[in-house]
Order: sequence, then structure tokens, then C-alpha cells
Amino acid sequence: MSARSTKPSEPSGRFRMSRRRLILGGTLVGGAMIVGYTAARPLQVAGALLQAGGEPPAPSVFGPFIRIGGDGWVTVVNKQQEMGQGVHAGLAAMVAEELDADWDKVRVIDAVGAFGAYGPQLTAGSSSTASNWETLRAAGAAARAMFVAAAAERWGAPPESLTVLDSVVSDLMSGRSASFASLLEDAARQTPPSASVLKLPQDFRLIGTDRVRRKDSLGKSTGATTYTQDLQLPGMLTAVVSRSPRFGGKLASFDDAGARAVRGVVDVFAIESGVAVVAETTFAAIEGRKALRIAWDDRDAERRSSPELAGWFQDIAEGRTELKPSAFETRGDVEAAFGADALEFALDLPYLAHAPMETLDCVVRVDGWNVEVISGSQMATVDQIQAARAALTLPGKVEVKVLPAGGSFGRRGVMSADCLVECVRIAKRMERRPVKLVWTREDDLTGGYYRPMAHHRAWVELGSDGYPARWRHHVVAQSLLPIVTRFTAEGVEGSPYFATASVVDGKVFTPDFPVPVQFWRSVGHSHSAMAMEHIVDQFARRTGRDPADYRRALYENAGATRRLAVLDELRRRSGWGTPLEPGWARGMAVHESFDTVVGQVAEVRIENGRPRVRRVVAVVDCGIAVSPDQIAAQMEGSVGFGLSAALFGAITLKDGVVQERNFDRYRVLRMNEAPAVETHIIASRNPPSGMGEPGVPPIAPAVANAILALTGAPTRSLPFGSVGSASNAHLTGKAS
Repeated sequence: MSARSTKPSEPSGRFRMSRRRLILGGTLVGGAMIVGYTAARPLQVAGALLQAGGEPPAPSVFGPFIRIGGDGWVTVVNKQQEMGQGVHAGLAAMVAEELDADWDKVRVIDAVGAFGAYGPQLTAGSSSTASNWETLRAAGAAARAMFVAAAAERWGAPPESLTVLDSVVSDLMSGRSASFASLLEDAARQTPPSASVLKLPQDFRLIGTDRVRRKDSLGKSTGATTYTQDLQLPGMLTAVVSRSPRFGGKLASFDDAGARAVRGVVDVFAIESGVAVVAETTFAAIEGRKALRIAWDDRDAERRSSPELAGWFQDIAEGRTELKPSAFETRGDVEAAFGADALEFALDLPYLAHAPMETLDCVVRVDGWNVEVISGSQMATVDQIQAARAALTLPGKVEVKVLPAGGSFGRRGVMSADCLVECVRIAKRMERRPVKLVWTREDDLTGGYYRPMAHHRAWVELGSDGYPARWRHHVVAQSLLPIVTRFTAEGVEGSPYFATASVVDGKVFTPDFPVPVQFWRSVGHSHSAMAMEHIVDQFARRTGRDPADYRRALYENAGATRRLAVLDELRRRSGWGTPLEPGWARGMAVHESFDTVVGQVAEVRIENGRPRVRRVVAVVDCGIAVSPDQIAAQMEGSVGFGLSAALFGAITLKDGVVQERNFDRYRVLRMNEAPAVETHIIASRNPPSGMGEPGVPPIAPAVANAILALTGAPTRSLPFGSVGSASNAHLTGKAS
């Protein structure tokens, strides 16, 4: 169920558009102009460097993102990765809205990797809609103006007297009309306007309506859509890699006699990450890998088990190690000791795998200096650079063809491009034959690049009014990027729950050890929301106040107007405060991530010692709702994804070896366990913000807060074990 509002937003104003900006062919002016050009247009220069040694894609007269054929069909070129999130629909609607195109004759294709033409091709941070909001609308408006100019020239009519609807330009005064198809040649000769006037939101005919629905559903439903795993090319080989079972382990020696004896195996050799087996078929490659005999050097490998790591993290948070922290928020006298009446909270969260349905894979062909990559690339720009490095060639010699991906949740966006680099190294040995590298589910779950395990430790003194007066918060987790710590503290830093505190002492500890970590859907918010929302609920219950009222007072104090609007709508839509059947309780969480505020209320009861969630009511403020149907779909998927992690998700180590190898031990939510999800959209005057990730963080604390209401017991670790059992309270904490 989805409720939505699309009230008018603030005027968008003018967007400057020159022919150079519109067409962006990827070529640079040279000679003496290069220095000035670099200073004025750094992205174009970066594009030229990435295209070094190669040819840019042929530009369309309507710019890099729009192609219009003689049959009148409008093709929108999508530079983002489509990995199940449904980004095609919203991006195409932005173009079609300003172009006034016939929505039924708009289609979407995926762009090749071409920085010079499209700018950075990085699908991350729930930014696809927001980052393209003005660019694609301006492109559509500029193309529309070119068709209007062509019709005005043909009819001798003033352009302002003409209208456009469903790819037809009309002169209402004379009754004349012409389709885009009939005007195409004349429109192509027009000069794009220097400034495109974008529509006011109240004039939208497509954006914000139920007509904006996915255009890729039929192909995906019938199996016609081609994923990398489906790809079959003439002469193609399949490869798998045997990697160390311990992170940081290195290859000592291997015996490949058994592998080479397997029918269909073509070659076996060592690469940097392990031993590659290349074969005529996937089955032969996997059987060959099974026959390998390998000795690993584990001297530098991680050999600890998960309980040891958790205990180490606790020691770090309490200052019992030599690891020095970084401050993420400091207010007041942070050196003064907290009193004996300070409340102490502890929360531990495990490693989490991304586990997309399509495991990692890619196809690479190396022919001398030229490299062809075909994959569901989430970071085409990064992949182009990393493939060039691995092949020892120029970036412009790498062609990245992007296919849809069967999920990612961040795993296909690794900055080291681990899967692709492996495939390039293998393909270099195969004399121009294309190679498909396949990761099995076991490779996927044991291969690292997890959501970091994390430990939150907070000490809080409440004032006489029951609200936080002093707050010390320590977060322990591996850093996702070298030196950068902001992802670890996001969702805690700047929290409105600090509004009443005169002292805030926020610190991040980032231990470094061999287990590789990676961005996971909602990144640091995936654990910080659980900490902050569950702590605040405990404050409310400790002071005898309704959790919604308690939050409202803090939001008012912080001036968090968007959270207030979401909270009020959430109370109304969820029936907050009204009775439920015996044994059921509601839990609430409100969190902001990626410039989007999401509130969720979960209805929970305990069945056989475990939480059962039957209904989730979600309210979202994500700016202008480009595609309300897709927003509802994202919320439903986010709840399922986040609930899977909260109820079952944990990657654990025993002597450094990952214990979860498939879905028998790394469980996901099943259909009979999925709650009904209702989505309600706040009307907004703001530009669109992220939607792919913000629905994930609130669900775990919403469930934890319902359990708190039912049992009075706080949650001290995830995933939820048997409620009230040692499995859920095995970590220290003094919160009540």
C-alpha cells in the first residue's frame, strides 16, 4: 500500500545550458587553451584523461542523455547502474517531463563507461535521482526548445505561441501540429537555448504520478533481460579462483595435477589473490578447483574468532587499549568525569554480507592494449581505472559495457574492484579469448568486504527534566576508507538527540586488521540508527514518557522540522497510542540518512521466544516524489532487507575462518515471515533526495523498541536471539 502527495515545490529557476555543456562529447580543446580549460572545467579534463587512448562515444545532437529516432521514440541514456532499485523509471521521467514526450514511447538504455561524456559514473549513496534532477530535466527542456524552434521556423509562428504534449508540437491559433518524428531533421539543426526554463512542480504532468513505473519489469519477468551470469560469447572461458580461507592469508604452494586432469579444464595458475582455474564450462572450473591441493601461509592472517573480536572492541571503547580515537563531535567540558548516576549503554553489531542474488561476476577480454569489460558495474569510472592498472594499459583503452545487476547493496562498488581485477589478470593469460569470472555463493559469503562489525558505548546523564544533559558516545568499527572516519559516526554526529546536552563527547575508534570491509546498504546508518533510536526509547521509558512525545520534545528543541512532520504523520498513520491485541506492541524509530527522513512503526509480538513482525507503517520525506510507486517499492524492499539482517544476519569467524557459506546459515527473511508494509509520502517543496537506502536503518530499532515495550529488556546485540536469553544479552551493558 502506498499513500502519496505531490504538492507543488519551490520554483526550480533557470539552468544554464550551452551547446558544449549539452553535448559533452568528451573531446578537449588543446594547445594554449588547456590550462584555462582545466581550471574552468576540471570534470571534462578528468574525462579526457580517462578517455586517453580511446574514442569517446558519438554524441547525439540532443546531448549525451537523449536520443530521438525517426520513429519518434525517445531513448534516455542511463549513466547509473540499474541493480534492481528501479532507477530507470525516475530518470526517464525527468527527461520526459521537460521534453513533454509521449511516456509510452520512452525507453531507457544503459550507458557505456565514458567519463568524458557522462561525468562520474558512480552509483552510490542513494544519489541517482538527486544528482540527476537538474541535469536530466535541463537536457529534456533544451531538446523541447529545439523542437519548438523548428516548428516555429517552419510555420513562421512565434515560439511562445506553441505548445508540446506527448511528443507533438501544436499551434493552437492555427490548428497546426507536428510530431517530433516529422520535425526531427529541422530540430537537429537548431542551437540549444543558452538557458533552459524548467517547469514549476505544479505544472508537472508526469512526475509524481502513478504513471511513472518501471520500464524494465517485462524483460525481467520473462527472463529476456541479460545479466552478466547469462552472457555467452564465442570462445568464452569460465574461471573460478581458490582464495585463502583466512583474511590476510597468502599462497604458499599448490599442486594442480588433479585440477588439470578434470575434463574441460584449460589452465591453472597463481594470481595475486589465489589460484585461478580456467575451463570450458562453469562445472569443469568448479570441479577443477575442488581437485586443487593448496598450502596457505597464514602468518599474517586474521586468526581470531568473533567473540574475541567483540571483546577487543569493548576494551577499545572503554579505553583499555592503546588505540587512539578521533573526535567527531565535541561540545562543552568533555574532560569532566561522568557521575555515578550516568546511564551506560552498550550495543554490538556483527559483520554483515551483502549477499545479492546475482553473485559477483564479470566478463573480460584482453587484446594487446585493448580491454573489454562487460559487467553489472556499480562504479564504471572506478572499474575503468582499475582494469587499466591491472592490464597495464591506458584508461581510454578500457571499454566498460554496463549490464543490469541482480542486486549489489554496495558489494559491486568496491574501490579496489576486486572481482574485476582478478578477471583482468586471468584474461591476460588467455590470448584474446573472453573470460567470465564466476563467484559461487560460498565465494560471495566468505570473500569479505562486509558491513563492518561495530560496537557502540554511550554514557549519558539526564537532567532534572529527563532529557540528556551530558552525552559521551564511542563508536568502534573499521574504517571504510583510509583516514576517513565520517562513515563510522554518521547517524550519531549531529543527532537532534544531542540538542539538550551541554556536553557532547563523540569519538570514533577505527582498529585496523585483515578482515576487509565495504559500504553496505545505508553504510554507518545501519548501526548508528539502532544505537541512537534504542537509547532514546530507553530514556523515554525510564522517565515514564511516551516515546513519541519524548522524541517530539527533542525535535522541537533541535529545530528538526522535517522529523517533526514525519513523526506526526507516523503517529496518525500507525494508530500510535491506540490499543493492540494482548501480546502485541508497537515500536518506533525515526532516522535521517542521505537527506531523507524515514519513520517506521513496527507491530511485534514474541512467538516461541523470537520476535514476529506483522505490520510496518513507514512515513518518508524524500523531497519531491518523482515516482511514488517506486518509493513504496524501495521502502518494502528496505524493510525486508533490514529485517533480514536484524533477525538473522551475522557473519562470524572461528579461528579466522568464516562459518556462514550459504543461505542455510546466512538466513534471509522468507515470504511467510515478511510483514505488511504501508508507505506514506510527506508532501515536500524540496528537490528529491535518496530513497534506495534510508528505509533500512529504522527497522531494527523499531523492532527492538517494540520488544522493550513487551519485555522491559533492552537489546544489547544483533541479530535478535531468543528474547531475554543469553544470546541477546551476552555483551556487557548497564542500561535499563
